[in-house]
Amino acid sequence: MNVQSLIGRKVDQTQGFLENGTRVPLSVISVGGNVVSQIKTVDHEGYNSIQLGFGSQKLPNKPIAGHIKKAGLEEKKPRFFREIRVDEAPAAPLGGAISVTEVFELGDMVDVTGVSKGKGFAGVVKRYRFHGGPKTHGQSDRHRARGSSGSGTTPGRVYRGTKMAGRMGDAKVTVKNLEVLNIDGDTLFVKGLIPGAKGSIVVVHKVGKNKKFVPLWAASTPQGGASDEPKEENAS
Repeated sequence: MNVQSLIGRKVDQTQGFLENGTRVPLSVISVGGNVVSQIKTVDHEGYNSIQLGFGSQKLPNKPIAGHIKKAGLEEKKPRFFREIRVDEAPAAPLGGAISVTEVFELGDMVDVTGVSKGKGFAGVVKRYRFHGGPKTHGQSDRHRARGSSGSGTTPGRVYRGTKMAGRMGDAKVTVKNLEVLNIDGDTLFVKGLIPGAKGSIVVVHKVGKNKKFVPLWAASTPQGGASDEPKEENAS
């Protein structure tokens, strides 16, 4: 199958251990339940792509309900839709399900795209890691100030895109080159951290393969704890 991406839901962030003893951060992503809701081809739309549906809803609005009916997904009723570009004409059937193992395997390198947590209105020190103003020489209220924002010469104005205080987070973010360390059913265990809060929707896109892949230690649980086997106690 030429599909290289799946929609998922961020479940948790934890830790685990590789077989060489290295402790690594893990992101748990549930990617089960992806279905094909639309297929686009070069002949009809001018490019090849596949639209995936994920999740479920009880009462979709009329446009979404018609879209779901056309794909034959009245029982599933996906809630989230994402379009994935493909190089060749999609081979997946309309309305069919896509399993995790058809797309991903251990050692795959993936890019994860999601919406970051909203942090509200933030100053430049928190938002852009500005150094701040001087702490001495008569300065009493400029420790976290931005400083001058305009130029002193022509054109003598504030340029568009100047870094200032403002809304932070709640933006589309892509974290690149993460590694799939384990696949448990419909759940991916990815090395590294991904954007978004627990329960948020992400898109996992396969970009390559790690030739130096080191699997997770078999006796290590996904939370990074010890195995459930009882330990022998030393005789007193």
